[in-house]
Amino acid sequence: MKNKTPGQTEQQHAGSGMSRRDVLIGAGTLAASALAGGLAHAGTQSRHDHSKHKAQNPDLLAAVNDCLVKGQQCIAHCLVVFQEGDTSLAECAAKVHEMQAICDAYSYLLAANSEYNADYARICITACEDCEIECRRHDHHVECRACAEACEKVVQLAKKLVA
Repeated sequence: MKNKTPGQTEQQHAGSGMSRRDVLIGAGTLAASALAGGLAHAGTQSRHDHSKHKAQNPDLLAAVNDCLVKGQQCIAHCLVVFQEGDTSLAECAAKVHEMQAICDAYSYLLAANSEYNADYARICITACEDCEIECRRHDHHVECRACAEACEKVVQLAKKLVA
C-alpha cells in the first residue's frame, strides 16, 4: 500500500479522485448558480401578470364555500336523525350530497379562474336550487334552514355571472 502524503484523505489515497475540498467547491458553485438563477428570475417578476392569482369572483367563491360548510352540517344532522330511526330526511341528505359534489368542483374552478366558470355556474345553480327546495321542506331543523339559505345565496350570485 502506498504511503499517504500529508493532507491526503483515505478516499483520495484509495483512488476515488475527489477530495473534501472538491466537494465543497462543487457545493459552493451550485449554491452560487442557484442564487444567480433566483436573482435573474426576480428581475422578471415585475413583468409577470398576477391578475389571475386571486379569484375573480371572490363573493361567489365565498358563498360556494359557505354552502359546502352548511351542507356538511346538514348531512351530519341528517345522519344523527337516521341513527334515531327517522328517515324523513333521506331525500334532503341525497340532495345535499349532490350539491356538495357539484359545489366542491365549482369552488375549485372559481379559485382557479377557470374558463368554464360560467358554464359550470348553470349546473351549480340547478343543484343548489334543488337542494334549497328540499332543505326548505325541513327548515324547522336549523341545519336544513342554514343549508337552504346558503344555497339561495349561491344561486343569486351565480345567476349574476351567467346573466
